[in-house]
Amino acid sequence: MTEAESTPLNIICLATYFKGGDFIRECKRLGCQVVLVTKEKMLQEDWPRDCIDNLVAVPNDADALLFIDLVAFLSRETKPDRVIALEEFDVMTAALIREHFCLSGMNSSTARTFRDKLRMAKAAKAAGVVVPDFVPLMHPADISEFIERVPPPWILKPRADVSAIGIRKVEQAEDVWRIVEELNQRDSLRERASYYLLAQFVAGEVFHVDSIVNNSRVVFAGANRYGRPPLEVAHQGGAYISRTITHGSADEKKLFEINRTLIKGLGLERGAAHAEFIKSDADGQFYFLEVAARVGGAYIAEVLEAATGLNLWREWAKIEVADARVSPQVQTAGAGNAEGRRQEQTAGAEKKPKSNAGLSKPLKQLRKEYAGIVLSLAKQEQPDTSAYDDPEIVYRAKKRHHAGLIVRSKKLSRVEELLTSYATRFADDFVAVVAPLEKAE
Repeated sequence: MTEAESTPLNIICLATYFKGGDFIRECKRLGCQVVLVTKEKMLQEDWPRDCIDNLVAVPNDADALLFIDLVAFLSRETKPDRVIALEEFDVMTAALIREHFCLSGMNSSTARTFRDKLRMAKAAKAAGVVVPDFVPLMHPADISEFIERVPPPWILKPRADVSAIGIRKVEQAEDVWRIVEELNQRDSLRERASYYLLAQFVAGEVFHVDSIVNNSRVVFAGANRYGRPPLEVAHQGGAYISRTITHGSADEKKLFEINRTLIKGLGLERGAAHAEFIKSDADGQFYFLEVAARVGGAYIAEVLEAATGLNLWREWAKIEVADARVSPQVQTAGAGNAEGRRQEQTAGAEKKPKSNAGLSKPLKQLRKEYAGIVLSLAKQEQPDTSAYDDPEIVYRAKKRHHAGLIVRSKKLSRVEELLTSYATRFADDFVAVVAPLEKAE
């Protein structure tokens, strides 16, 4: 064992919400010292405390400057090797910390592209990915031109929030101008119109591709389809469903191809990515919706692990640790291999990447089964799903006021049958409906 391999790495994880337990466990298993920084409101969550060397809570309203000062304080005792954002809202903060301490990893410019829907849409379009037409709510002339050229309905999106938070459909031109006026009257400058985007509404089925990226190459990708668009679930309630799509299908191949182009175009060098696309009912094309530099939420990692045997969080941790243990000389030599960095592949591609460093097993050994999830808000604080006893159930959600089941089968038809049945039963047994969030809490 080399000195680099025997010296514990110091990993600082940021988690505004309760996420990433498997990442923390894997870092500890690999011999790292792990510091978790979370918000006070998340301090009592079921973190894997036996794998955390230091658990620090910051005030719920802490800004990036406070995080930077905290890391400076921690650095008096232990110099950090990696700063990792386990949650969407920590991506920019982690990037600013890396820049302040000159650490390896995503910088704030790339992070902003993965956080700002306007920047990501422009970057995706520049990379050659098909994107629904859009306009920022900034220049009245541009907004007028968009409204005249693109028929309604349109989708109003906050540029920096996640999931379906703050998103709504707009049907009339006069409503657009009314919304712009209302937004510009808000007290918070960050909630005014220039922080919003108006986009073409594309009707169709929504898919997501979840990836692990190393040396700017997609080394693993899995493609799933939502049962109903997330926006519809957020506004109308009911069960959320996601399931694997047919292995080797034309849709899977096309999604993997687009995802590789997207990841390269947006400049992600290392980590996890969750990208969403919609297949248009009108023309059959896949349109880019959004992408995040993180593991997808709503138990997506568990669904992919059920189908393939690969855990996104653990593989991401392996890549971060392996990269941090490479000597500077090796990093410099590898950085010059531009041609190698351009050869992006995925688990679904015909060619395999030259190196699977960080992956627990070669891609060809991964399972090619099918899995899916049904998940909903529940009226009960601790919903009882014991009446659901099919042998295909491999995971039960453990979250207050949530009911969720993950199923696995060698047959996609069986997964679809179970999810459809469970969604109907959930409506009677558990489903609670709350108004969609206007902004993240």
